[in-house]
Amino acid sequence: MGDRAGVLEVKLIEARGLKDMDFAVKMNTYVVIEYGNQKQTSCVAKGKGTKPVWNETFKLKAEYPGGEDHKYMLHFRIMNTHKILDHDVFVGQSTIYVKDLIASGMDKGKAELRSAKYRVVLQDKTYAGEICVALSFSINQ
Repeated sequence: MGDRAGVLEVKLIEARGLKDMDFAVKMNTYVVIEYGNQKQTSCVAKGKGTKPVWNETFKLKAEYPGGEDHKYMLHFRIMNTHKILDHDVFVGQSTIYVKDLIASGMDKGKAELRSAKYRVVLQDKTYAGEICVALSFSINQ
């Protein structure tokens, strides 16, 4: 039996306690979500500072078995838009290992992880804040 496919649904809810990367004004943050070679970007939480709320849902394709374990990493990169600099500023990131969720969904048809908080890792590998995410996986019919 070959790889089976399904949909990994990501609900990006909010973040709290982020490190303030913009001292003059409140941060305008967004999240880049990466899974394998797929990349999606949230809207910008304008003026929400260290407590952004997104409440957005994203759908990503997922296969099982998908090969190496690193292919089951769901990455969240939190960025701050910056008007003065010519590039956006990295705030922090979080990674969720989703292999068990996908495997369970393959067995049962659907599996979910209710909203949970995941620590945000800064550039210097220390922690500051949390990102709240809910996940589900369902097989293609």
